[in-house]
Amino acid sequence: MAATARVIDIHVVADSTGDTGTRVARATQAQFPGHDVRVVRHPRLHTPQGVDDVVAQLRTDPAAAVVFCTVVDDALRSRVLDACAALDVPCADLLAPALDAFTARTGAQPARVVQPVGLAADYFDRIHAMEFAVANDDGHLTDGLDEAQVVLVGASRTGKTPLSMYLGYLGYPTANIPLVPGVAPPRELFEVERWKVVGLTIDPERLLEIRRRRVHAMGAAGLSGYADLARIHDELDEVSRLQRRLGCPVLDTTALALEEAAGRVVELVAARRRALAPDADPGTTDRATADPAATDHEEEP
Repeated sequence: MAATARVIDIHVVADSTGDTGTRVARATQAQFPGHDVRVVRHPRLHTPQGVDDVVAQLRTDPAAAVVFCTVVDDALRSRVLDACAALDVPCADLLAPALDAFTARTGAQPARVVQPVGLAADYFDRIHAMEFAVANDDGHLTDGLDEAQVVLVGASRTGKTPLSMYLGYLGYPTANIPLVPGVAPPRELFEVERWKVVGLTIDPERLLEIRRRRVHAMGAAGLSGYADLARIHDELDEVSRLQRRLGCPVLDTTALALEEAAGRVVELVAARRRALAPDADPGTTDRATADPAATDHEEEP
């Protein structure tokens, strides 16, 4: 589709922070790469006057506007929907399908008041997991590997650090260890439970491209071998042999988005734990197996 010249404004109308509507707006924007989209947030609308102020903005250019509404107060929500209908502005009442589905199953009616959701039950576990990933990055093992739920191993620049940090965000204490030709891996790596270890690899030419950018950014002309394709092939061969010694599955990260790679790692670790240590405490290992994105939290007032 050809790019449109008109900027489309997605107005997120909310009686709380607007985080839910904004996330949906960003997800929607990603599905229309040919369009220039601007997300305009209108949070904490608690009065008719607040809604009317938003409507006044919509009235200036209704043909360029879309409204995503997460208002739960029935009177204010109706005011938003009626105004959009009068201006012929498309409006998505984002919470209505979810509330209606729950009502259909339970027969209960929603409270229709803004409620603080507080901290998720796993909030502090996730904070600890992120701190663990930072403290045990790139082979700097501040904590023992027995405390890790995931141990990533691979050559330099195969994505270990960003993947570790993202897994930490999901709640998995993750250590990552670089495998460097000619340098013996730490002894702890051969003592950790096998199910925790996942190897990473990448296409040699893609790795060459990444390392060349790294060398250029560092101004390190003396590291030419680090970004030499023949040496990269040899290095990946040696790393592959080490990964086979460790008996770990190997994930190719060449064409994987970070979220997809994290989901694959979680699935691998959970499956291997069930196979190799069926009596082990699952901890958080199964939490994000189905959907890492499920860790998103609802907005707070």
